Amino acid sequence: QVQVVESGGGLVQAGNSLRLSCAASGDTVTIYTMAWFRQGPGKEREFVAAIQWKRDSTYYSDFLEGRVTISKDNAKNTLYLQMNNLRPDDTAVYYCAASARAWSTNSHNYDYWGPGTQVSVSS
Repeated sequence: QVQVVESGGGLVQAGNSLRLSCAASGDTVTIYTMAWFRQGPGKEREFVAAIQWKRDSTYYSDFLEGRVTISKDNAKNTLYLQMNNLRPDDTAVYYCAASARAWSTNSHNYDYWGPGTQVSVSS
């Protein structure tokens, strides 16, 4: 079993930056991929970015237009999401997810989920 917990959300003004963190614990040796998803008000959960846990390959959703960077600190078992130039439509609950499988944009590929952290962007 793997547990993940997000932190770092909050209320920011448009154009500002925010860094989210996700702390992983438990049987972390089984993790192959970690990812960020988000779910905005009235919207379905969507893929944001993913990273191979034991390597440095990263994958991003096209709609983010280079405004986010996913990274990790394996020594701390922590995943990060740096978000820049935030816009009101980035308002969502951001979720961290872990999988023992290769990356996918499909949320069903991920076995372990955190409770989410709210990001609200004001105009």
